[in-house]
Amino acid sequence: MTSAIPNPDLLHPSTRSDLGNVVFLKAAVSSALIEVGDFTYYDTEGDTSSFEEANVKYLYGPQRLVIGRFTALGPGATFIMPGGSHPMIGPSTYPFTMFGGTWSENTLEVFRQIELAGDTVVGNDVWIGRGATIMPGVRIGDGAVVGACSVVTKDVAAYDVVAGNPARVRRSRFDRDDIERLLAARWWDWPIEMITEHAATIMSGTPRDIERLAAGMEWTAEGTPH
Repeated sequence: MTSAIPNPDLLHPSTRSDLGNVVFLKAAVSSALIEVGDFTYYDTEGDTSSFEEANVKYLYGPQRLVIGRFTALGPGATFIMPGGSHPMIGPSTYPFTMFGGTWSENTLEVFRQIELAGDTVVGNDVWIGRGATIMPGVRIGDGAVVGACSVVTKDVAAYDVVAGNPARVRRSRFDRDDIERLLAARWWDWPIEMITEHAATIMSGTPRDIERLAAGMEWTAEGTPH
């Protein structure tokens, strides 16, 4: 059955020839500043633009965009990176340093003192809706959901559902005990054969079901299943 499992190293799912709009991002990005896990996909809706150029803005570094496994990005999902931030430590937000010359010479020391946001991190099994915007340095926890057209300005906890501009927590998908079960089980790190075998339970079962499946697995000393 392994041949019937999508290959995450290919640009498009190998099991469906009609899913040309679905792109596995791991195979689509080349920037060293972007890290994407297996099976995370973006729905292009036929747009052939490069994801890292069209959807990731101001990717100048050193901050990185890190996205986990099995995460789904709706059309137009956009990440604003810290490289586009303007100084807000004094009266003006004008980026004098950017223009070089004497302006840069006179402001470089001040610019170096400006504290920028860190990496933007999206967890595993996250669903980011159509047209959502993720602001610099935001961290989105495993299993979270971001509503369409939302603007996420602060961190999102695991399994929270957020929506709006700015995005606010609408509800949690599970109670605290169940969230801890899911975070401990880490189904997205299971061997792909096991994920495939239990995909129906992963989709429609309970956190206790996932906990029981994880309990039956053997774990290496490094904390990974085998």
